Amino acid sequence: MIEKELIEYIIFGILAVMGFIAVWIVIERLIYYKFVRLNEFDSKELLEIALTKNLSLLASIAVNAPYIGLLGTVAGIMMTFIDIAADTTSIDPSVIMVGLALALKATAFGLIVAIPSSFVYNLLVRKSDILLTLWETREAKKD
Repeated sequence: MIEKELIEYIIFGILAVMGFIAVWIVIERLIYYKFVRLNEFDSKELLEIALTKNLSLLASIAVNAPYIGLLGTVAGIMMTFIDIAADTTSIDPSVIMVGLALALKATAFGLIVAIPSSFVYNLLVRKSDILLTLWETREAKKD
């Protein structure tokens, strides 16, 4: 049987990696947007590709982190029920509550990863749109 701690480490490990990747993308994109030279791009399509690099990965993290957390919660609750079923002598409500509380922290951690990722994704998409509009405006003035 898989131990609760192993499941917890796996879920929190996956969420930690997702969080790290999200932070890395945000930092990289902010630096890129700060120093991007719009006049170096010959076409709007190439600029759009450069500006939106890794944004879909950030969106995927924002969308899927709560599901990973929920998976951890479901697994933790299942393990708590298994422990309850195995202990047929007496059922201590505090043991049940501790097990359920520990299981719910996986969902909380998933939301901690997802909410900022979603928020920053929207900000980065907006910044990308602004830069594309600036490029289009410059191109229109050239004509």
